[in-house]
Amino acid sequence: MGAPGSRAVALGAAFLLLLVALPSAFLYLTSSAGPAASRAALLSLKPFPARCPPAAAPPLRVFMYDLPPRFHVAMMTGDASNATAGAGAFPAWPPSAGGIRRQHSVEYWMMASLQDGGGGGGAGSERREAVRVRDPDDADAFFVPFFSSLSFNVHGRNMTDPETEADRLLQVPQFSDFTSIVELMDILWKSKYWQRSAGRDHVIPMHHPNAFRFLRNMVNASILIIADFGRYTKELASLRKDVVAPYVHVVGSFLDDDPPDPFEARHTLLFFRGRTVRKDEGKIRAKLAKILKGKDGVCFENSFATGNGIKISTEGMRSSKFCLHPAGDTPSSCRLFDAIVSHCVPVIVSSRIELPFEDEIDYSEFSLFFSVEEALRPDYLLNQLRQIPKKKWVEMWLKLKNVSRHYEFQYPPRKGDAVNMIWRQVRHKIPAVNLAIHRNRRLKISDWWG
Repeated sequence: MGAPGSRAVALGAAFLLLLVALPSAFLYLTSSAGPAASRAALLSLKPFPARCPPAAAPPLRVFMYDLPPRFHVAMMTGDASNATAGAGAFPAWPPSAGGIRRQHSVEYWMMASLQDGGGGGGAGSERREAVRVRDPDDADAFFVPFFSSLSFNVHGRNMTDPETEADRLLQVPQFSDFTSIVELMDILWKSKYWQRSAGRDHVIPMHHPNAFRFLRNMVNASILIIADFGRYTKELASLRKDVVAPYVHVVGSFLDDDPPDPFEARHTLLFFRGRTVRKDEGKIRAKLAKILKGKDGVCFENSFATGNGIKISTEGMRSSKFCLHPAGDTPSSCRLFDAIVSHCVPVIVSSRIELPFEDEIDYSEFSLFFSVEEALRPDYLLNQLRQIPKKKWVEMWLKLKNVSRHYEFQYPPRKGDAVNMIWRQVRHKIPAVNLAIHRNRRLKISDWWG
């Protein structure tokens, strides 16, 4: 019994000697290179993850269908039958196409971003969220450059006689003996890439609430670029698969907004200028007019988005602390984004509004939200605005100045602008798209998840 006990004591003593000797040995080895080298060696002992910084996500690879110009840029001239329009350099958005046409021109800016000079692998393309690929087999997503919003605004405003509209004819397949151009849905249905995914990895802009209204159910699996969900069924559109995009602002960006005291420089408390007779949720505008018109510090006017009206709105937003954003015919309107680029704190009264890029941007940092019931309570909204401290307002104003770049549409696109933010949102959808595509290939029965 004594021998094993002695061996245990001896092993314990040896282990303690080893613990004492190791630090000395380490210092001896490092000291041979000098004190500076010793300190450098110690400082270099970092946790493993710190040596491997996360790599930036690669840009989304997008294949763009080569549709005839009458489906997109030819409509900008007001003559969609001109199939040769748009040849050569990509045309600039016409200054004359303002108002409602410009508000919903997201489709144009997305197409522009994929032009050879606008982000398809050229200089600066490493800052782009999406790059164009010529081989569809290399694509992560497929872009359908049909200007559905512009098509409605050019051809489809007469809602009472849809069977004669050119807007419908651009969507519904038409076959004739002397045409070599098939219509949009025929092109997609014949595409093996559409067939392969049932259109799930296809990106289709539908920013105007009436865009693509004849055949929406044919593309309900695709990634839709929309303004809100006001006129879409839950079977057609959802936050899970679709992207909410900002309107293209129609007022000019406030680039030199640097007064010594921004709070005192804005003399109007609350500003609204727009149409007060609206449908659906927009009926609240007329009710707000009765409550707010004539109140001290409030500018509430009925107007249309004409050239002179836009100029007056620009001046009004830039001289106001808060800008009212009630719902329109649908939960959203361009006014919110006009307010953002004017650095006028948005006051949002819309129960069903969805906001762009909300997984990355916290709107509560620079906007105020009121329920319909709160907004219609006499004097409640104005009292709440008047109680906001100057310091808090200035913080929101500074945040607006910081985030407004994310709502700028431009060609060529710039890092972090609206188009790049939209493409980044599309990229976020791709994993779920791929999951659905892969599951669908092996399921033998209808999806049991329902």
